[in-house]
Amino acid sequence: MTTLQIEKTSNTPKVTFDPQSGVMRLEGRSIPENPGDFYKPLVLWLIDYFKSPQKKTIFELKFEYINSGSSKSLLEMFRLIKEQHISGNECLVKWYYEEDDESVQELGEHYQFTLKIPFEFEAY
Repeated sequence: MTTLQIEKTSNTPKVTFDPQSGVMRLEGRSIPENPGDFYKPLVLWLIDYFKSPQKKTIFELKFEYINSGSSKSLLEMFRLIKEQHISGNECLVKWYYEEDDESVQELGEHYQFTLKIPFEFEAY
């Protein structure tokens, strides 16, 4: 399986999903016109990855801004993570947010509360 890399644009985050290390990173703004079109390949890649995951999978998310459509698409990814967590695979979400950005912080807290999967929060 190869690393999934998508370069950052003004509307979409940089994506680096590395199957060898088990670290999946999304960083930047997520405001694509059609979030489903952007996130679907990521979900499909994760489905394939979780057929033979690393012992620990870490999701590092560092959003400057995320719109509601992207938030719904992320939820689909988080549901895959939750399935893996429930089945005994170690998964961790590292949620980074700007120190004064309460909306991004609260979105991460909402995901943690709703999904009951391990999260770590870090302001920068």
